[in-house]
Amino acid sequence: MAMKEEIVRKIAILSRINVSDDELDNISRELGSIIDWIELLKEVDTQSVEPMTGGTDIKSFKREDIVNDGGYQEKILKNAPSKNDNLFEVPKVVE
Repeated sequence: MAMKEEIVRKIAILSRINVSDDELDNISRELGSIIDWIELLKEVDTQSVEPMTGGTDIKSFKREDIVNDGGYQEKILKNAPSKNDNLFEVPKVVE
């Protein structure tokens, strides 16, 4: 079932897509076939299928929200080109 060209034009305007007059016929047929496929899905019996919120039934584990420094000061400072005590040393940029 091809969609009417005026509907395709309106969809294109709403989705801010430039569609030339040459493309209208092809897009109309493509959208019509998508809608036909969706109609086919309505025929599938899903009465015995339990609704899902995602692909798996994995529960999300929450951790306690505690602010900390990460505990890797030595590893981080090892990458510093220059350091002073336990701090990064950077060149002065404001006088």
